[in-house]
Amino acid sequence: MLSREQRNPLSDWWWTVDLLQLAAIIALILGGVILSLAASPQVAVRIGLDPFHFFNHHVFFLLPSFTVLIGVSFLSPLQIRRTALIVFVVSVALIVLTLLVGPEVKGSRRWITLIGVNIQASESAKPAFVVLAAWLFAESTKKPEMPATSMALVLLLTLVSLLVMEPDFGQTMLISMVWGSLFFIAGMRMIWVVGLAGAASSGLFVAYLLVPHVAGRIKRFMNPASGDTFQVDTAMEAFSNGGWFGLGPGEGIAKRSLPDSHTDFVFAVAAEEFGIILCLILLALFAFIVLRALSRAYRSEDMFARFAASGLAILFGVQAAINMAVNLQLIPAKGMTLPFISYGGSSMVSLAYGVGMMLALTRQRPRTELESMNTSAAPGYA
Repeated sequence: MLSREQRNPLSDWWWTVDLLQLAAIIALILGGVILSLAASPQVAVRIGLDPFHFFNHHVFFLLPSFTVLIGVSFLSPLQIRRTALIVFVVSVALIVLTLLVGPEVKGSRRWITLIGVNIQASESAKPAFVVLAAWLFAESTKKPEMPATSMALVLLLTLVSLLVMEPDFGQTMLISMVWGSLFFIAGMRMIWVVGLAGAASSGLFVAYLLVPHVAGRIKRFMNPASGDTFQVDTAMEAFSNGGWFGLGPGEGIAKRSLPDSHTDFVFAVAAEEFGIILCLILLALFAFIVLRALSRAYRSEDMFARFAASGLAILFGVQAAINMAVNLQLIPAKGMTLPFISYGGSSMVSLAYGVGMMLALTRQRPRTELESMNTSAAPGYA
């Protein structure tokens, strides 16, 4: 056991990181392994792959993801800002490259293959964007004369424009919601919040009018008889079949026909095989991680750490909420993974990066340490 008297990076990390939050995250990761084994073999067999193809890939990304999570949680707020800037610039460059040379799948360009690995650059852009936006909002509270809020808006428009060109309206909506939450947390006037909500609603309406893909999903949600609702209907049947305690591991029926049972609809597979009880446990874990992070962020005296940790927690929570709501047919279907549960290498590593920063920013650092880090940060080094 590490002693409090020991003064080294490992002991400092152990006694300052939120171990309960880390335990909840590890529980989600382990749950993802179990559910990947339950949901993915049927999908792999249907498309002519080895039954454990997706499961093996899921396990393969566990080590790099956990390494990123723990490694990033050691960083100081200053180091987090600097690495987030680098990650964001690289991610934006990769998104542009994806738009230029990436393969088109179902009318969208979201993936690019580098060194034999499929990369969805928008996943890594999300947590880096949240940190940079939080830094700009924090600067605006300390230096009102600095056009930090305008810079944060430019940052949002840059990323949103690229996501719309892919197009990926689910990620666009998620990014906009988190940015708006940070805008509100930073103490901006309510008139601006209302204006931004109106602008977002107008954007959604324009997308409904001009983008058939978006219009189709909204119409199918409002009137199921207007189109193909096979996946969401099958997901709802899975919840009904599973009941409170499920049919048992490997006994699910929905995964035999659900094309996305290992990604977008893994929550439905969990309900059918392990019951609503497991779904409630997963919901409790997500809620605990988000509320715990928000609580610790609120107690932070460093405005950047407070805003960034809050934004990352909201990003994590809203993404989980969107996925679960789609499975329960509460909102129109959209491609959004369930954090650490759904299959996806880019998603898992990016989530680990975001959660690692959240753990780092909510560590119980002495006030003197925070002050020294803030005063040593030159304005040009983010």
